[in-house]
Amino acid sequence: MSLATQDATAIAKQVQRGLVSTGEVAEAFLAQIQQREPQIQAFVAFDADAVRAQATLHTGQGLLAGVPVGIKDIIDSADQPTQYFSPIYAGHQPSRDAHALTLLRQAGALVMGKTHTTEFAYMHTGPTRNPHDPERTPGSSSAGSAAGMAAGFFAVALGTQTAGSLLKPASYCGLLAFKPSLGLVSLEGIKPLAPSFDTLGWYGRSVRDLQLVARVLIPGFTPLPLESHSLNLGFCRTPRWHDVDPDVAQALEQGIEQLRAGGHRVSEVQLPSEFDGVFDDHLLINDCEGARSLATEFHGHKSQLSPSTLAMIERGMATSWEQESAAKARLAALAPRLQQLCEPFEAMLSPCCGMLAPLGLENTGPSDFIKFWGAFGWPQVNLPLPRARNHLPVGLQVIGGFRSDRQLLNVAEQLVVTLHGEA
Repeated sequence: MSLATQDATAIAKQVQRGLVSTGEVAEAFLAQIQQREPQIQAFVAFDADAVRAQATLHTGQGLLAGVPVGIKDIIDSADQPTQYFSPIYAGHQPSRDAHALTLLRQAGALVMGKTHTTEFAYMHTGPTRNPHDPERTPGSSSAGSAAGMAAGFFAVALGTQTAGSLLKPASYCGLLAFKPSLGLVSLEGIKPLAPSFDTLGWYGRSVRDLQLVARVLIPGFTPLPLESHSLNLGFCRTPRWHDVDPDVAQALEQGIEQLRAGGHRVSEVQLPSEFDGVFDDHLLINDCEGARSLATEFHGHKSQLSPSTLAMIERGMATSWEQESAAKARLAALAPRLQQLCEPFEAMLSPCCGMLAPLGLENTGPSDFIKFWGAFGWPQVNLPLPRARNHLPVGLQVIGGFRSDRQLLNVAEQLVVTLHGEA
């Protein structure tokens, strides 16, 4: 098997044992980039010679020894510009790495470059294309990291999520993705948007890769042993099921039936009407916190902001403190109720996105099915569902209770085995 197609865990083990050099790993992935990057446009900053220089200095040690990684361009890096896809920050060079990037380097990762994002990780999109169909969007603000993963440019990639920016690109690009519980991963050195929801997450080629990165970025994280037993799962369509396209609904229902055929119990969970307002409360809080996070840019460089970002800031500024406080209070009151409803299950299942990757690059589609659970800070995983050759990917969202991250990844590993025959 080519190095460029192996998962991060396998690559790291070979580098640690001296079976391959970091330079050999780098060249395998650089060949992929040379072949496909002109079409995909995943990178905003990439220097093949700098990658080779890193590889030359590599010690061959660390949990991520020699593993190529992509870094979303809202994450500060001392050796490459960090520009947030904004003309305001053209050529902006941070003086040091973000905390998470420092941890990756200390673990032996090989940084391949900075990946395209939307403006300030909000909505104004970049040039990146979906590797499964270049005429379609790869998703929202973690698009460069997701498209680069799907195109084989690195074995692991960092993204962030405020509404749906990690899992949506994973669903559209057919990737495994993990968004941890709110607050488990340091955001130092990462441009904020809405701190009530902002979370650093990552893409991997296997669930064991998601766990491997968690060991590096989440202090004290240790994976649970893989179990093989009948899982008790809840399937929650949420109040927005009517927005699910027929092709996606069919893929989801076939996936649920495959899980049942594999011995798992999947029960329908209906949410009370009191949860119908979660989507709007998330949006309101996102706008208010986004307006505060981008106040410097708004007051000093208003003409250089995109219309969508300007509209978000202006909505936030027009919302009263009392309205924002009430929205936060409603979510806080619903959190224990949701926990109670989900308590009987080892994990919840839900749609990830209600549509296939849309045509064009400007419309990335809604994030409602993702942000519903993110509103409560719960950990989330995207699992690609089995698909026929040349069919576009569909993602199954797997959700765990707050800070049940280890259990969630253990469940995800079992589900991948059932759906795909391997973890």
